[in-house]
Amino acid sequence: MDFTIGGIRDIRSGSRRRARSTDSTAVAEYTGLWGWDVAPGARAVRTGSRTDCSCGAADCPSPGAHPLSFGQELAAGAPLEKAAAAWADTPGAAVLLPVGRSFDILDVPEDAGRGALVRLERMGLPLGPVAATPTGRALFFVAPGAAGALPDLLYRMGWDDAGLDLRSLGRGDYVTAPPSDFGGHGPMRWLRPPTLDSAGCPPQARLLLGTLAYVCNRSAGSRPAAHGAGCPRPLV
Repeated sequence: MDFTIGGIRDIRSGSRRRARSTDSTAVAEYTGLWGWDVAPGARAVRTGSRTDCSCGAADCPSPGAHPLSFGQELAAGAPLEKAAAAWADTPGAAVLLPVGRSFDILDVPEDAGRGALVRLERMGLPLGPVAATPTGRALFFVAPGAAGALPDLLYRMGWDDAGLDLRSLGRGDYVTAPPSDFGGHGPMRWLRPPTLDSAGCPPQARLLLGTLAYVCNRSAGSRPAAHGAGCPRPLV
């Protein structure tokens, strides 16, 4: 295992120093440039069918996908020096972004997400950052409040009973940020990196949801929505 948190030993100090420097720079970018809070997170190592979590708990329910209880969360605006100090205290920690503060997340299959991106860009709709997991999911950053409003939005658009592979993340959830490893599966990456405009003011979920729902439905080959063959009901 190549990191040290909560009792898991790092046996490659040179790689650890390079990773720490990269992570510290990424953290400073997220806090200082994009205005996001950041939390040090656990990491996971997969050995065959087994996944060990760096928190040290043998029965961890979310290996490599939760904040470290002893880590220092950094508030938006934290400079590089503070980020480096925080990551020095938690060597090898993953970079986690708290959801529900600056943004919520709409989570869809990556293939559907890529297709939706093409459509949304063609329509000229506002877009926020979009991340991709190594497990094949696309994470659309949208304005806070989307998670609580999602069921009602889907109902009003006519997609509530379509069985979509579309879910939301909100307050209390965390997302692993690039370039950190996600649950031992590999690194996170950006499909659409944050910008000064999109990071601080992600779009309202309702502007993207109709297209995301349509593409998810089409990609899955499932039946059309109840209120029409893939035609969202307008919001009122």
